[in-house]
Amino acid sequence: MPGDVTISGAGAWVVLIASVLVLVLIVTIALVSLVVVPRNRRPQSALAWLLLIYILPLIGFLLFLMLGSRRLPKRRRKQQEEINRYILETTEGMDRVSQDGAWPPWLQPIVELNRNLGAMPLVGGNAATVFTDYSASIAAMTEAVQQAERSVYVEFYIMSVDDETEPFFAALDDAVRRGVTVRVLYDHVASLRVRGYRRMRRRLDAIGAQHHPMLPLKPFSGQWQRPDLRNHRKFLIVDGSIGFTGSQNLIERGYGRRRRLDGSRLAWKELMVRFEGPIVAGIEALFATDWYSETDELLLRETVIPLEIDPAEGLDAQVVPSGPAFEGENNLRLFNSLVYAAQHQIQICSPYFVPDESMRYAITTAAQSGLDVQLFVSEIGDQTLVFHAQRSYYEELLRAGVRIWLYRSPTILHAKHFTIDDQVAIIGSSNMDMRSFSLNLEVSVMVRGASIIRELRAIEQSYRENSRELTLDAWLHRPAHMRIFDDLARVTATVQ
Repeated sequence: MPGDVTISGAGAWVVLIASVLVLVLIVTIALVSLVVVPRNRRPQSALAWLLLIYILPLIGFLLFLMLGSRRLPKRRRKQQEEINRYILETTEGMDRVSQDGAWPPWLQPIVELNRNLGAMPLVGGNAATVFTDYSASIAAMTEAVQQAERSVYVEFYIMSVDDETEPFFAALDDAVRRGVTVRVLYDHVASLRVRGYRRMRRRLDAIGAQHHPMLPLKPFSGQWQRPDLRNHRKFLIVDGSIGFTGSQNLIERGYGRRRRLDGSRLAWKELMVRFEGPIVAGIEALFATDWYSETDELLLRETVIPLEIDPAEGLDAQVVPSGPAFEGENNLRLFNSLVYAAQHQIQICSPYFVPDESMRYAITTAAQSGLDVQLFVSEIGDQTLVFHAQRSYYEELLRAGVRIWLYRSPTILHAKHFTIDDQVAIIGSSNMDMRSFSLNLEVSVMVRGASIIRELRAIEQSYRENSRELTLDAWLHRPAHMRIFDDLARVTATVQ
């Protein structure tokens, strides 16, 4: 019938116009993406984003608009600049650095690099106690809180009230009753993901502690930022004189996870360090930075009598903050500089090892130059995509001569540290992955001193004794489907 022909013709025109509009939109997205996506972004990240956008134009472009910016809101960046100036004016201990004959010639430029990127000064006259036992670390932090006289500052990526951490919260309660000021920060999303988040907040309210979530998601309050920008730092500062930092979160060692099919339960192995001396002022200043960002309250530093340490035994140390509040990737620049400076040995422990291209070249170049380069990672993973992305680098590392040690299941080797020759160690919250380089707020402490290097060497040996060494021949014979999954995961890891 004529009417049917007319309707069919009209429908065809609608389909044609809609198709043309969709095509124009897709072409526009493609052209705009070619200009916008690569701007100030690593080539591999830009390529990964472009690939996603070209395969799924509308979804990919919307995801890029939501997640493509690595910068914190302008207000937070301005606060970071303000607090950086404050830190530069108030940090002490420069005169206590022991630049003796053993100081390697390559170290001073790295110290200056850190300083120019926003780090605290290198300070001398420090003492450090290393903890590798999970319960012993929490017990030591609890004891420090029990002895607090003026202030307790707590900041952890993940916090939870459970059987393991209950004594610590009880110590906070007692501290408040004694008149001690207790301030607590915890990452909003990370702590929200574990069981007992509301219980933890109610407990802090009951204690009377001042507490705030870090980088809270408030999309309806005019504070938009990509949701996976997180504050990954972990530290405790007591009376401005004792500071703990490292890899451990404030939660029981199994993170509340259920038993696996074989009946075993994952258990995290960590490394925390208790510092005394001028370095604690740098850690406290970093807490002040994060507190100011979340509350607009600037904490004034306490006047603390420096710890008297024999110069021959004291450690030189420098706090290096990093994260999207800084223009440069401070931790990546520091790590690369140290790897290229190494003369004999590089020992790396990182639970999530997904390096960018610069770090990959630095490490493989060191190994191919004949240096003893060893990497400690877990035999199993707690984050599937990251674990498989990490595995995608093993073949290249092994071919370059890197020795890879797989810590035996069911332990997750979550410690984060590495040593360069017998000179310098890095300890902190930062992984060697692109997330820690670009998206997370992290803390790294560069330490120089024979005593702590000896202690870390012994810890590295204990890792070997509880690991199996991965060989190239064994790795090349893994199932083909696992190789494909590893490579696909590697692509997703570069979408930053």
